[in-house]
Amino acid sequence: MRAQERPALAERVRQALRLPAGARGRLDRALADALGIGRAAVKEAFALGLVRQGGRRARASDPAVPGAEVEIAFEARAGPPVPEPVLPLTVLAEGPGFLVLDKPAGQATHPLRAGELGTLANAVQARFPECASASPDSRDGGALQRLDRDTSGCVLFARSRAAFLSLRAQFAARTVEKRYRALVAGRLAAGGVCSIPLAQRGGRVVPVPDPERPPKALGKPREALTHYEVLEVYPEHTLLEVRIVTGVMHQIRAHLAALGHPVAGDELYGGAAAALPGLGRHFLHASFLGFERPEGGREEVVAKLPAELQEALAGLDPVRAR
Repeated sequence: MRAQERPALAERVRQALRLPAGARGRLDRALADALGIGRAAVKEAFALGLVRQGGRRARASDPAVPGAEVEIAFEARAGPPVPEPVLPLTVLAEGPGFLVLDKPAGQATHPLRAGELGTLANAVQARFPECASASPDSRDGGALQRLDRDTSGCVLFARSRAAFLSLRAQFAARTVEKRYRALVAGRLAAGGVCSIPLAQRGGRVVPVPDPERPPKALGKPREALTHYEVLEVYPEHTLLEVRIVTGVMHQIRAHLAALGHPVAGDELYGGAAAALPGLGRHFLHASFLGFERPEGGREEVVAKLPAELQEALAGLDPVRAR
């Protein structure tokens, strides 16, 4: 099965349940919590009209009513990634309990559907099969973080369950150091911090300046903290080093766009204003990852800019201070 194909309805899990007494908020979130499955699977079931409440088709935004009877058909959980030995794999650092890999742009971190091929986790499974049993969800293949498909750079994988729990605790405590290189549209004179909460709307996130009164049809606003420093200024662009403390989907891209400086090449958040001729992806690279090894000691890993990003910078003339 290719990544874009949806499984047939016969391959879905059909379940009827009664919402628990503590259910509250939106129906989609309450269902995901009650079933113990990912929200993406629940969201898809709503989109396909496969959720019914009281015999009628339900909406994701319907309120969760404790004790209500709900029927849902959701995609069966995928198993471990299919090993793909032919996929290239660049190991930046490794230890008994971890791997840091250099993900190229254009590749997903791990499969989202059964049988999906071509992801970083598929390549990992071929050479480090122990990673799949490290994460609670074997589909993740041991991955402790995700990068957007067109974002390149450092990705951390665990090689054992004990290592996964140790590293996951560091992410939860926000002690993992994550730095990125981002080329943005426009010129910035100085660095700063963006702390606007972000909420999901479809396949993107949007800023929510007042999280106490979020707009309708949005997910729950999440805390997001992005630090950025100026590394180089060009006539129409600025190269930044970005450090994130939180890990909200599309956080860097959404925050920089909210500041009026979208990431170069980012059509989703920047549109035509972010275009950079000759660059076929957005200019965002996970350049540094620092954490405590599960076996003890500090690990700091650097991923060099890939060739296409180096070429993009080479075509720009820096603005020199007078």
